[in-house]
Order: sequence, then C-alpha cells, then structure tokens
Amino acid sequence: MSNSTNDSADNSQPELSEENKLHEPAVDPRILELLVCPLTKTTLEYRSATHELISRAAGLAYPIRNGVPLMTADTARQLTDEDLTYRPKS
Repeated sequence: MSNSTNDSADNSQPELSEENKLHEPAVDPRILELLVCPLTKTTLEYRSATHELISRAAGLAYPIRNGVPLMTADTARQLTDEDLTYRPKS
C-alpha cells in the first residue's frame, strides 16, 4: 500500500511559485473574451498572478492549468475578502 497525495485536489494554495509561473502556458486572450462563469453566465476577470479566472458574481476562482481553464465547481475555490477587494496595479 503506497502513501500518495493528490496535489490537484488542494485548492487552498492559489499562488504559483516563481518557477511554475515561468512554465505556465499563457491562455489565448481570444478564448478569455468568450468564457463566462458557468454558474452565473457573467464575465470573468483573468488574474495572472494566480492563473485563475475570477467570477465575482459567484464568488469563485477557476484555476487555469497547462493553459486550460478548469471551469467546474469542484475545481474552483471560494474567493476570500482579499480576493474581492483586489485591484491590479495600473
């Protein structure tokens, strides 16, 4: 019997390491324009620091893995108060 952990099920660590950020493929901006939240059908905001699509209406953050948005409720994480007040620096 082996002890293995399933890292993909852990949604508590949205920040990527600097090394992983360098290797994370970019999402095509044209695709991002077409995507909406599957629960609320509202627009999504791309957060490059965490490679997530944010649905403020649903209060969820959908991860992007290997350039593919994972748009299911079981892969999403609840937004925190900090997430909701976040504004990118201009």
